[in-house]
Amino acid sequence: MSTELKKFVVWGSYCENVLEKRVPFREAHLNNLKALYETGALLTIGPTQDVSKVFAVYAASDLASARQLFESDVYWQNGIWTDYEIHEWIQVY
Repeated sequence: MSTELKKFVVWGSYCENVLEKRVPFREAHLNNLKALYETGALLTIGPTQDVSKVFAVYAASDLASARQLFESDVYWQNGIWTDYEIHEWIQVY
């Protein structure tokens, strides 16, 4: 049985007036992302140019673990991210 982590792609949406509403949570959000990135659980994340969507790639053992990584972020817990889709992803290159 392989112990290699699976990759999961996330597409999510931001709330209205995100640039204003995220201010109280931004530092905690960025600190969380940095910690996840340093452990290898987060491969990449960022908003679209118009800051309406977020894109991320997580490394996790299963779908439930990937969901937990996303939902543990203060942006999700405080309504900055309003919805998301997550899919297991097969990286070719």
